[in-house]
Amino acid sequence: MAPLSTTLAQARARQALRSSGLAHDGELTHASSTRNEVFLSEHHVIRVNRQPSQRLSREAELCAAMPNLAWAPTVVAYGGEVGADYLIVERHRGGPLSRWWPDMDDNQRARAISQLSDILQELHAIERPASVPFIDSPPQMLNPVSVGNPVSPLYEGLERLSKIPTVDLDLVSLAKTKLAEMAPSLDDHTDNYLVHGDVTFENVLWDGQRITALVDFEWCRGGPADLDLDVLLRYFAIPHGHVAPDYVDRTRPQDYLRAPQWLLDAYPSLFSHESLANRLWTYALAFEVRDTLVNPPPSNRRSISDLHPYHRFMNLVSAGGHVDEILSRLVFPRPSRSPISF
Repeated sequence: MAPLSTTLAQARARQALRSSGLAHDGELTHASSTRNEVFLSEHHVIRVNRQPSQRLSREAELCAAMPNLAWAPTVVAYGGEVGADYLIVERHRGGPLSRWWPDMDDNQRARAISQLSDILQELHAIERPASVPFIDSPPQMLNPVSVGNPVSPLYEGLERLSKIPTVDLDLVSLAKTKLAEMAPSLDDHTDNYLVHGDVTFENVLWDGQRITALVDFEWCRGGPADLDLDVLLRYFAIPHGHVAPDYVDRTRPQDYLRAPQWLLDAYPSLFSHESLANRLWTYALAFEVRDTLVNPPPSNRRSISDLHPYHRFMNLVSAGGHVDEILSRLVFPRPSRSPISF
């Protein structure tokens, strides 16, 4: 018997179908998600947001304003009330690339990265629809350009971190010092074109031969293309931190060691900024500070796992984290990378 929470969630999904005039009596399959209730019917994906944010309505408006591309979501219906807004899109073939990846060989993996690169280049060329509002709290604690200095929220976040008793004040001070050095790399930060914002392989559908879709555009917004690179490099470094519990044990970082190089080879302009290393470090800090504020370290810091955001924050500030580790392994077409110095 399904848990009561799943039964109630399924009832909400059926109500969303019913309210949209769609068939609602067929089989629904529960799909994993970290933020929404998600169910799959034969032809549709039904997502219900239980938070009072109406974020799925924003996503629906954004997707409706995008060009009609084969890999993009096709919105069928959206609506609902605060605390139960829903979005229904057409279902694409395939399943999360992250589930396929452990059983793929290097040729298949490189082909998938090449296809993803083509899709991202199309996405990064789409102008941000002016009618779609900004996201109040994006994954990276940065301002949209039109609001002000991109790193102002990050400085504020570091100040809030310093008030948490279990956070090392010397580490926060070091982060502020390094941020002052790195922040000028974002002087040309733009938000004129779209980024996906959450392009992990959980949100890339693969049918065994090709990528059929990108899904979950909740964090899609205007921003520089290398914001998506930040997301991808974090995923490549700790893929087991981004997948559903039922296959976390099969998701191994060593299977992703060559993925950054394949991405560089397929989409070199994504890595082309002359201050790329500094930008990626700043993006990573903006992500880890936000995540640490949401999940502060416990009193016994020795008990936290490597996946805890505070552990990632410590590693990033003290040793460059996954950014330094991945960039040091890449072979660029020309020796133009600005190193991170620690």
